[in-house]
Amino acid sequence: VQLVESGGGLVQPGGSLRLACSASGFAYDDYHIGWFRQVAGKEREGLVSTSHIDGVQFIADSVKGRFIPSDDYGQNKVYLQMNLLQPEDTAVYYCAAAKYDPVIGGRLESGVMDFWGKGTLVTVSS
Repeated sequence: VQLVESGGGLVQPGGSLRLACSASGFAYDDYHIGWFRQVAGKEREGLVSTSHIDGVQFIADSVKGRFIPSDDYGQNKVYLQMNLLQPEDTAVYYCAAAKYDPVIGGRLESGVMDFWGKGTLVTVSS
């Protein structure tokens, strides 16, 4: 089982990046896919959750209207289009997969995810 994020990098404030999450070794379209981010020393933040059947299930208020998920399940890929990036969006971004709905009590819970990628660094700076 493997999840691999790509697309991170350095971008100026107001810019955009598109992250990709590629999966192998499991039935990707049977899982919920979550995007998370983490800044060193802070709790991992759940951003977006989608599933092949239900579509977008959760978008955090901090990224609503700026981050847009999409997918190509035929290629076992999920994407996160990130627009209007700001310095506070600087973090390591992770994708993860959960067999069961990871949105609990209106929150995307990292503790119930089954598989994780290693993350990709996004730096927003001028």
